[in-house]
Amino acid sequence: MALPLSLRPSVTPLELELVASQQLIEIVPLISMEKTAFISGAYGPLRPPNKAKIPLWMAVNLKMKKKCHIIAPSWLNVEYLQERLNLEISQPAFSSMPFRFNEIAKVILDVASDDLDNPDKLRSLLKDLREARQAKSREGLRTLDHSELSLPNLCSMEINEIRPYFVRSMSVLTQLVRNPVQHPLRNA
Repeated sequence: MALPLSLRPSVTPLELELVASQQLIEIVPLISMEKTAFISGAYGPLRPPNKAKIPLWMAVNLKMKKKCHIIAPSWLNVEYLQERLNLEISQPAFSSMPFRFNEIAKVILDVASDDLDNPDKLRSLLKDLREARQAKSREGLRTLDHSELSLPNLCSMEINEIRPYFVRSMSVLTQLVRNPVQHPLRNA
């Protein structure tokens, strides 16, 4: 059931996945296909065993029909994610990650885990990375200043998660700065 806009403080994770599905990824096609035009652009031709770059939505469709193998993005491997997790734990700043890494990783792991090396470890590292980054987000919200919130390198899903709290908190802080509460004993 869809909620009315007034009750929906931000975009849903499924909607974010839909937006992320426009990202181009590499595949190894198992079929030949001429260049095909879509509203979003023309993709192809597909000639096995040559790699091709197509939108994630198209790769998912072909993968589900067993017509391609999806090649994981360069950041979707155990070594890279372990390095990023170590940075998240050891440094106060957010490490740099692709803007839609959560959504893309989820889609690829859901439909093409057989094309990935060690998908269970990838899931575990992504979960740990997400939890470490969420802890930093919560800490950033705790130290919220009425003029700004500086959390560089936040990703799409993370921004979406903190948006309702941030907007509400900034509204309250702005009101407090504009209309400071007078203590009743100070005026006496």
